[in-house]
Amino acid sequence: MTENEWLAERFEAHRAHLRAVAYRMLGSLTEAEDAVQEAWLKLSRSDAGEVRNLGGWLTTVVGRVCLDMLRSRTSRREEYPERLPDPIIAPEDGAHPEHQALIADSVGLALLVVLDTLDPAERLAFVLHDMFALPFDEIAPIVDRTPAAARQLASRARRRIQGSPTRPDGDVARQREVVDAFFAAARDGDFAALVSVLDPDVVLRVDAASLPAAASRLVHGAEAVAGQALTFRQSGQGGQPVPVLVNGVAGRLILRDGQPQTLFAFTVVNDLIAAIDIISDPERLAELAY
Repeated sequence: MTENEWLAERFEAHRAHLRAVAYRMLGSLTEAEDAVQEAWLKLSRSDAGEVRNLGGWLTTVVGRVCLDMLRSRTSRREEYPERLPDPIIAPEDGAHPEHQALIADSVGLALLVVLDTLDPAERLAFVLHDMFALPFDEIAPIVDRTPAAARQLASRARRRIQGSPTRPDGDVARQREVVDAFFAAARDGDFAALVSVLDPDVVLRVDAASLPAAASRLVHGAEAVAGQALTFRQSGQGGQPVPVLVNGVAGRLILRDGQPQTLFAFTVVNDLIAAIDIISDPERLAELAY
């Protein structure tokens, strides 16, 4: 085995972990792959023999690459129309093995949406510490802060996340019952039944690319969301509704002529729908569909 082959083998042993870090940092499957590839390039150009903890070194490198990507994205916000993070879509019998690490620890779409609202440095501190247990003295140099300041970044991020419905109920079968009740009420035009399965503070988010110019991307409150949901009947006309898992929790994919047309991702908390995220861009869904 050549030295390069040995190094590539060691890197591959960490690839799944690095993709999981990058996905949580970026919310984009394509950009996550780019970040992991950049880490490989940096490793291949370095003196790997001097690296004592390769996993920690690579995690730090991926974190720094993702931080740069997030800062670049923020500085060119006009080139990034508001869009929901990339979902991981899987059949109901379970996610593909290569996706398991990406969606472990309840990394649902709702959590990724909240992570997108954080400052890049806050996001990095929270992801690397709270999700991957990297100590603050290793996070601090990445964000050019002291360990105490890095701890504060993670604390601010944690408060933002704790105030949002991001952790769904653990029983997927029960989630499915709630989602099915939602669609049945929408199909029947039953406003009261819709309100009964929605959390009073439910939020509905629609991918910006899926909307006409004058439409609202965000709808808050059970009655407002229920009223909006009555239009979902039209979304399903002529389409085949397929139960799917979206980042490991209950969702619904509408197919037309066998092609993905609309994805509904739900966050069910205490048997009520706390968040609905909708992507209706067929081209984007075609790239993501399982």
